Amino acid sequence: MSRIHVIMLAGGSGSRMGMGVNKVLLSLAGKSILRRSMEAFFSFADQMIIVCRPEEMEAIRKEAESPVPPFPILYANGGATRQDSVFSGLSLLTDRLDDIVLIHDAARCLIDSRTIWNVIHSVLRYGNGIASIPVTDTIKTCRSDGLADQTLPRDQLRAAQTPQGFFVGELLQALTAARKDGFIGTDDASVLEHYGKPVHLTEGNAQNIKITVPEDLITAENRLSPCAAPVFRIGQGYDVHALTAGRDLILCGVKIPYEFGLEGHSDADVALHALMDAMLGAASLGDIGRHFPDSDAKYKGISSMLLLEHVVHLLQQRHWAVSNVDLTIVAQKPKLAPYIPDMVRGVSAALSVPEHCVNIKATTTEHLGFEGRMEGISAQAVCLIRRS
Repeated sequence: MSRIHVIMLAGGSGSRMGMGVNKVLLSLAGKSILRRSMEAFFSFADQMIIVCRPEEMEAIRKEAESPVPPFPILYANGGATRQDSVFSGLSLLTDRLDDIVLIHDAARCLIDSRTIWNVIHSVLRYGNGIASIPVTDTIKTCRSDGLADQTLPRDQLRAAQTPQGFFVGELLQALTAARKDGFIGTDDASVLEHYGKPVHLTEGNAQNIKITVPEDLITAENRLSPCAAPVFRIGQGYDVHALTAGRDLILCGVKIPYEFGLEGHSDADVALHALMDAMLGAASLGDIGRHFPDSDAKYKGISSMLLLEHVVHLLQQRHWAVSNVDLTIVAQKPKLAPYIPDMVRGVSAALSVPEHCVNIKATTTEHLGFEGRMEGISAQAVCLIRRS
């Protein structure tokens, strides 16, 4: 009886995700995207080959093998194209030409058992099987000048998904010929089509989406569980410090020339304190009083920029990263507008985000309240964080 091998393609750069890490390693409702894709095949596969970039091999291996899966795993280096990557994985099966191989994108982590079985059944009956779904949008071909050329008949169109299933020998033969001829297909099935082999389409699932952009993470989280941890979270922070003589006025790490400073255990940077509270709140990590108590002598006079770096590290440990912040400083005096560009530069560097993701503004209270009476300065911050 044919054994079933799964080639899991996990070598994409994830550039459209914009998170600086291979998207298959991102957490999705408590598990990585890679692990979710792997687990979908636990009841079907006899062996899995994970294809990834060499520099990510160790991280992929760690994620794939803990907990230990119910089948052996081999690893292959990804190529310059998807087709090269499939060939790399398939090259490990040259002694299993009569077996079935399923090619699956690791980024399609919502794959369901029924779709997998449909593909396997199609391979056994027709020699290959491609998961696909009907196209619901109207599809038009477009000329180079931007004008519509023709409208394609929707009832004849299908959107191809993965897994795509084949007998090892037949796919290997087609890919070998394609490498020799310099042909590059858009998916695995298109290579067989190029050499005149009929491809059978089988029923896929509309929920079997490919995680490509951050919005797809939100969709996937909601489909996995309405109570799943969100991909984006918002925090709000507020702080106030009294003005006092004999202290430097530090706001967002910038020393402001003024006759008064702010009273506090650290450098009393009220703006950064509000920002840190917003970040900690978004990640459900309490507040700065919990992490940097004023009863601890080691925080006496410390720069709040150093504390901010520590908060960034706390978020990173829990796989959160800052998307953007909006900070308001409330002070009757001094005028802060000339110093805001320096504040933005410093905060963006500390958070490792572009400057356009940091908004800092200053306002007065028209002489109302303690800020208006110049007894103190307050700050409010809102922060959006995302899964990293």
